[in-house]
Amino acid sequence: MLRDQMFNQIEQRIRKLVLPMSINFWDEREMNLGKHSKVKLSVRSPHALTSLANPSMGKLAKNYVEQQIDLEGSMHDIIHVGEMFCDAASCIAQPSRTGLSWLRQSRVDASKEISYHYDVSNDFYKLWLDRRMVYSCAYFKHPDDSLDLAQEQKLEHICRKLDLKTGEQFLDIGCGWGGLIFWAAENYGVNATGVTLSLNQYEYVQEQIVKRGLQDRCKVRLMDYRDVPVTEKYEKISSVGMFEHVGMKNLHQYFGKIYQLLQPGGLMLNHGITAANLGTDGLGSGISEFIEQYVFPGGELVHVSDAIEIMSQQCLECVDVENLRPHYAKTLWNWVENLEAGQQEAKELIGEKKFRIWHIYMGGSAHAFERGWMSLFQIVAGKPLSDGTLPYPYTRDHVYV
Repeated sequence: MLRDQMFNQIEQRIRKLVLPMSINFWDEREMNLGKHSKVKLSVRSPHALTSLANPSMGKLAKNYVEQQIDLEGSMHDIIHVGEMFCDAASCIAQPSRTGLSWLRQSRVDASKEISYHYDVSNDFYKLWLDRRMVYSCAYFKHPDDSLDLAQEQKLEHICRKLDLKTGEQFLDIGCGWGGLIFWAAENYGVNATGVTLSLNQYEYVQEQIVKRGLQDRCKVRLMDYRDVPVTEKYEKISSVGMFEHVGMKNLHQYFGKIYQLLQPGGLMLNHGITAANLGTDGLGSGISEFIEQYVFPGGELVHVSDAIEIMSQQCLECVDVENLRPHYAKTLWNWVENLEAGQQEAKELIGEKKFRIWHIYMGGSAHAFERGWMSLFQIVAGKPLSDGTLPYPYTRDHVYV
């Protein structure tokens, strides 16, 4: 009886919303509104019925990951139809939550969380990242730029914004697989240091330093940024795609540490995903909970205004802000296409479940950036000299030469 009620709820929802989708059930029952279905949803288990009768984006993603449902169609259509099916157009409005992992984040927690996400398999990441293995938003000067080119343009964009000079000490917090420190050392002649909590990344960067002959200009450390000695001073500091792991409760310490490490007159660039609305720390329709459980344990988004305010409280003066939201949507769709092209090998490397996590997470994230549910900002700030001045070009011409 209850099962029949749920079947009816599901069918009524599809018909009411006029969705271009069909549903096949484990008992060979079908729901199909016509010949123009763009998405086929196959229900493999009765356990998925409750989620379909009262759906959310997070519930559907979880059911897909746990293989209780299968999804066929382009990822663009799957996410778009999923939003309509869940009536999830208000995903942007997620009130700030309390009691999440940011209240307990220690160095041990941070290390475990980074390892969970990044120490999956270097070979897996190679399948869908660019040739430099840059795992952050690319920079597309033209719509048809390749991912390889767009990532190199992003690295160059950052270096120009930081106004890097030969011989400067440069620190990259959360250096990933070393793309930025290698670019900065090879093209700008800086002395670059990267820090990461990922063992896989650390070992890869060490190998690349030797392979590239950069032993005199590059080094990498397996350590928490909070443990970088304050006796070390840097003219330039970057943090690309690491900010999302910090959390509101720790932002004062984060920007305060950067201030301590900067030479007077030095510059820092923070590149990170931000919440789209004030007073929120994630996405609605169960999306934040899905990401917390399966993708980024301990993830939290803050609004760009919060980041700038806390920078200012830590005596860092903001000199440049740029929103790259459309660029991240395009980057993510490139990653999705690459992952789908190599899905057989990906499944052999990490298994069906983890493949599904990455598949639905990146497709959903691309959609979220397109819809304006999240943003991506690059913020340049500096540590003024003792007289209050901050050496920085008067215009942005140096960025676009």
